[in-house]
Amino acid sequence: MSLAHTLYLCYFGLREPLVQTQVLPYLRELREINIKISLLTFEPDFKAKWSRNEIDKQKRELAAEDIDWYCLPYHKRPSVPATAFDIANGARFARRMIRDKGVNILHARVHVPAMMGAIAKNLSGGRVKLLFDIRGFMPEEYTDAGVWQANSPLYRNVKKIEKWLLAKSDAFVVLTEKARQILFPESAASGFEKMNRPVAVIPCCVDLKRFEAVTGAARREVRQQLNLAGRRVIIYVGALGGWYLTEEMADFLAVAKEQNQKTFALVLTQSPTEMIAPLLRARGFAETDFLVTKVSPREIPRYLSAADAALSFIKPCFSKLSSSPTKIAEYLASGLPIISNGGVGDVAEMIEADRVGAVVADFGQAEYLKALQRVEDLSAEESFAERCRQSARERFDLEKVGGAKYRSLYKKILSTGQK
Repeated sequence: MSLAHTLYLCYFGLREPLVQTQVLPYLRELREINIKISLLTFEPDFKAKWSRNEIDKQKRELAAEDIDWYCLPYHKRPSVPATAFDIANGARFARRMIRDKGVNILHARVHVPAMMGAIAKNLSGGRVKLLFDIRGFMPEEYTDAGVWQANSPLYRNVKKIEKWLLAKSDAFVVLTEKARQILFPESAASGFEKMNRPVAVIPCCVDLKRFEAVTGAARREVRQQLNLAGRRVIIYVGALGGWYLTEEMADFLAVAKEQNQKTFALVLTQSPTEMIAPLLRARGFAETDFLVTKVSPREIPRYLSAADAALSFIKPCFSKLSSSPTKIAEYLASGLPIISNGGVGDVAEMIEADRVGAVVADFGQAEYLKALQRVEDLSAEESFAERCRQSARERFDLEKVGGAKYRSLYKKILSTGQK
């Protein structure tokens, strides 16, 4: 008999890279403590992208991993009414699962699913525990990215909803110690906030086995494939635009190219190529000096193995204090030195404490040159790549860090609330 039945509420589609690399791996980790797992996703362009046969096939594949998958259509426009409609649908679905399937934990990934969970909890007479997996400061993320106006009516209303969600939830996950200090400072010592609800800090972890399986042969193959012999490769993995500082990254790469003409920029992104390729060309990069491309999550370790250093510039703003970029864990797991800015979660403190890269104090040429020299010096140290991998094992291992913390949190949720 299962210890509990959790319904994981996710406002993304199953095929999204984030679901494949973050959501599903964590759910697989929960199986070790005999948790029955159901997953609800919201699928964009549902009818166009999913046939009945494809849905059935995916259900069978996940069922073989003891994950029951359900899906609802995602509605995009008009934005606020569409999201409200999806919240209502998700809440109704969750309520049925509580009533018919014996779900006793609703695990909500960020704010919109948390609204579904809180409504379903109310409709079910409070017979279910709500785990608010906060991840980031969503209202501030939208204003910092320029999507919402600061202090607009929409922002203020979402902040009120956030306050209600914090009151209705039974446990919390945040990604960084900085986020814990902002929201639940009293939990740092005990693991419980002032109302005796458990709080866990769980950064974005990765399956290190995916990176350990990549050999030196893979590095040679990718570098040969991309004609990178004798070149210094600086890689960036992730989205562009918004709070991802694309202009600043292009500036940095230009400085690196000026410092060392053999520098090659490799950008792996789901964003449109046009967001960075013209910036590199305008800064003197020939077509043979860079590649902007999209690869599947399973291919990322191979491409990272071909690099010599990794870049992560993110807007240093309030919302990003709660951020744990997955790319940081991936870079370290690949043995790569990281060049980053400060003001993003716990990243700068980690880089400096573990001596695995360089942190720029500002976005200027002098700092860029200093960071490049720092990375060059570190990379020359014996066993530096292994030091990066050890940092990944201690801080971002999916099984021993992320999975272990989620399993511990679930046990606390299922207890009577006693420490």
